[in-house]
Amino acid sequence: MAALLEHESQIFLDLFHQDGLVICARGLGVDRLLLRFLRLYCEPASLVLVLNTSPAEEEYFIDQLRSDGVVHLPRRVTNEITNNTRYEFYTQGGVIFATSRILVVDFLTDRIPANLITGILVYKAHRIIESCQEAFILRLYRQKNKQGFIKAFTDNAVAFNTGFCHVERVMRNLFVKKLYLWPRFHVAVNSFLEKHKPEVVEIHVSMTPAMLAIQTSILDILNACLRELKRYNPALEVEDLSLENAIGKAFDKTIRHYLDPLWHQLGAKTKSLVQDLKILRTLLLYLTQYDCVTFLNLLESLKASEKAFGENSGWLFLDSSTSMFVNARARVYRIADEKLNQKGKVSEKGDVKKENELKRELVLESNPKWEALREVLKEIENENKNSEDLGGPGQVLICASDDRACAQLREYIIAGAEGFLTRLYNKTFGKDEKAGEVWIKDKKATKSKGNARPDTAPQAKKAKLAASSKQNKHKKQQDRTIIQMIGKTEEEKREELEMEDNKELSSSQESSIEESIPEDFHMNLPSDCYYGIFKNPLTIIHPLQGCSDPYALTRVLHEVEPRYVVLYDAELTFVRQLEIYKASRPGKPLRVYFLVYGGSTEEQRYLTALRKEKEAFEKLIRERAGMVIPEEREGRDETNLDLIRDAKPATVSTDTRKAGGQEQKSVQQTIIVDMREFRSELPSLIHRRGIDIEPVTLEVGDYILTPDICVERKSISDLIGSLNNGRLYAQCTSMSRYYKRPILLIEFDPNKPFSLIPRGSLHQEISSNDVTSKLTLLTLHFPKLRMLWCPSPHATAELFEELKQNHPQPDAETAVAVTADSEILPESDKYNPGPQDFLLKMPGINAKNCRALMNHVKSIAELVTLSKDELSKILGNAANATQLFDFIHLTYGEAISKGKSKT
Repeated sequence: MAALLEHESQIFLDLFHQDGLVICARGLGVDRLLLRFLRLYCEPASLVLVLNTSPAEEEYFIDQLRSDGVVHLPRRVTNEITNNTRYEFYTQGGVIFATSRILVVDFLTDRIPANLITGILVYKAHRIIESCQEAFILRLYRQKNKQGFIKAFTDNAVAFNTGFCHVERVMRNLFVKKLYLWPRFHVAVNSFLEKHKPEVVEIHVSMTPAMLAIQTSILDILNACLRELKRYNPALEVEDLSLENAIGKAFDKTIRHYLDPLWHQLGAKTKSLVQDLKILRTLLLYLTQYDCVTFLNLLESLKASEKAFGENSGWLFLDSSTSMFVNARARVYRIADEKLNQKGKVSEKGDVKKENELKRELVLESNPKWEALREVLKEIENENKNSEDLGGPGQVLICASDDRACAQLREYIIAGAEGFLTRLYNKTFGKDEKAGEVWIKDKKATKSKGNARPDTAPQAKKAKLAASSKQNKHKKQQDRTIIQMIGKTEEEKREELEMEDNKELSSSQESSIEESIPEDFHMNLPSDCYYGIFKNPLTIIHPLQGCSDPYALTRVLHEVEPRYVVLYDAELTFVRQLEIYKASRPGKPLRVYFLVYGGSTEEQRYLTALRKEKEAFEKLIRERAGMVIPEEREGRDETNLDLIRDAKPATVSTDTRKAGGQEQKSVQQTIIVDMREFRSELPSLIHRRGIDIEPVTLEVGDYILTPDICVERKSISDLIGSLNNGRLYAQCTSMSRYYKRPILLIEFDPNKPFSLIPRGSLHQEISSNDVTSKLTLLTLHFPKLRMLWCPSPHATAELFEELKQNHPQPDAETAVAVTADSEILPESDKYNPGPQDFLLKMPGINAKNCRALMNHVKSIAELVTLSKDELSKILGNAANATQLFDFIHLTYGEAISKGKSKT
């Protein structure tokens, strides 16, 4: 492990001596700091828990400690470790990674020796809100252990910018008094990094006139959509919804934050505008990120899908939109006959399509950044030829935004701009001879893609698939292309003789790749996302985002130790990471080439991210100056009110009628909770109200409030799924059989609107497929079942407390013994469930008269002997009695003839 830098040592010492929350600037090494604490406590004498880490992060930390020679490595608590060995596992000491669900249950059941815990380290601390599981763990820990430490880390200062006193609330949930702020402009950080600055070459690439025109068009349309959105929803007149923010990455989250609470009240127009903003942001990204063919393909697929589904919200009819289409097509091809009449080409395209398609002349405008990248690589190559003073040629790392961009760059470097774009054009729009035909086919194929494509999550997957399939398909061709290219430019590029076909090393491709890699060359890199180009000096392209391992790029940076880093796309975190990397290797040269489109949204996005982080830190500094922190905040004595488990307000008056107002002895309330329910925040809120929780594995119900009350909790999505697959029916059957008061609790998401029927979803006719119809049927089938509708988990916890008042406490052993097919029945239930179910299926018998019949008749054999009059007397209804009597006594033939005579 590299030694800590000056400012890192200072942060480490501050936090070591006094617990607190550290907020670092992005990329300044909050993971290095946590790693140093992990190393300190990796010994059997201490027991330290780490919260809020993902499996990939845990893997990275363990690998780093292993390579550093740590003997007692951190361990993970998983479901594989049985309950009875869990206590022993914890007492072995050291650092332990565990999921919050496991830790909550272990704290509640005392499987973890709380008094022996040395402390807790909390990663990504900005996520610790009051009702989350991690806050519940910290509260349980502080109630049982007053001595141990709590140290929290985060590098997301912008997250504290939302809400009122956000940082103060997080610190309250973490039980820490100190706030350590380390922005990039901190004196210690700035002065230290200034001493070890890497050599930076900023290359401002000019966009082509067509790209600039397209960018202006998209920004105009974005602005129009934002104005329209605010016109329809005056409540959205907020600074956050500005054009500058609209081009940033977090804009989708921002707009959902404002619209989610009233989503069910919004009209179709507003929802359509939100979708349009998403599409336009994707177009902006594609413009600077990828080539002209990919951009045009997305545009054409959008137009095709809009026509197919009739979901056009109007932006396609704006003048800016026409200009965008004209320029996007002009970047790819021009039509010989109609050079002047370009607008006519757009409007008449449908009529004269085939004639025009056949007369296309391909333009295939190259990406300006590609040329800049080629010049940078030439410069590096020339320097490497005279690099004896620096100890031989330097390695090169090229960083692009995602997998798709990396795959395109690799193909460009190998095949050249013209070869790559021609192949991509032929693949996307078909060869010129069959252009019209393929164009139409392609449109049909992209109809289904059009809507999903702008969605950012599937887009990354698609990009990856596209990249890998592209590589597979042209594998054999590429060897030939490389040799041809070397033949042409032998004087310039001697190293290219040893170029590798070193594609993305995914497991599916490994075997085929091995054939093309020569035996003497093994790229054993700790990441599976890179794209290799040259062997000597090693030159690789790596994506900034989209890797399964969040530390893939960090691993590659330290493994390859490049002398030259080319930032094809800028990303704030990695830029800072490079500063730290240079500072940790004093004396070793590092040159960073920064490629950016001058005056583009890409540049603006980067500058906005910088400004937002700076403003967030300035706000935090102001907040810290005026923050009032009570002495008992850390909860090391009994005076911290957050640790008191009681929901009664302080102003509640005593009832003097009960023994003159003397304090009554109250029984400790208990609720039995199913293990699987600890994924939700409800158990935390119940515990906060002073009710004990007993976690067990229940087969029937989720919460047992009293010996008679059983609750099945459903979120909205879970409710719809359970109604559709019939699981809820089975659950209600079991609850009704074993408990006197079965309850179905339907809990809404507190961040979403609380509305039973959204506006516009009331239909003229009632359908059996509606959720409301299915719930109605459920209440008819189970008369004992009660339904509770709760707007949030807080309301549910309060409701549970009220339902438990003046009732006996449930017994865990009895609750566990109740299974869907168990023979154990409540004492009050004196009937056998098998014949009872059989009886309910018979015509004329329903839930209301079933009990009366069972009270009078001992068995089904006796029921058969009763006359129609006797049945009528028991059931209290002649029609029901006739139905039942006929069902028992009529033969099949008589029943058929009786049915015919009725018709």
